[in-house]
Parts: sequence; C-alpha cells; structure tokens
Amino acid sequence: MVSQKVVIKNPTGLHLRPAGILCKEAMQFKSMITFSFRGNTANAKSVLSVLGACVKCGDEIELICDGEDEEQALNTLVSAVENGLGE
Repeated sequence: MVSQKVVIKNPTGLHLRPAGILCKEAMQFKSMITFSFRGNTANAKSVLSVLGACVKCGDEIELICDGEDEEQALNTLVSAVENGLGE
C-alpha cells in the first residue's frame, strides 16, 4: 500500500467533470484506489463516491493505492490532480 497527500487545485473543486476524469484515470489500474478526506474514505473509481466527498479547491486529500500496480497508479493520479484534472 502506498499513499500521498495532494492539494486540489481546481477552482471549483471535484465537481462532475474533474471527478469523472479522476475516476477514468483510476479505472485504468487493477489496484484498489481510494482517498481520505476529513475522516471519510471515498472510492476513486466511483464518480458518486468522489462527488459525495465534497472536496473543494485548496482541500488536501490523501490518495491511497493498494495492489499490484499501486506505485504507477499513485504517480498517475497525483500527476493528474496536480495538473488540474483537465481544467
């Protein structure tokens, strides 16, 4: 299991479009991918779970990857978040 904290840079937080991009990136990997935010855990492969976390701009989440391709998954997702998830 690997994890890393990352700050959401999108001006509108994780609304539908960036949440969809995050899920699309996460679904490329076999590892279980979640993130924790304010004591709750969300499934990064579920758009509804990501939206339900109510993550806003400037919030810090901790991405957690567990599985055979965990390192690559973590690097890809951290990079996607740091690049603004398409925004």
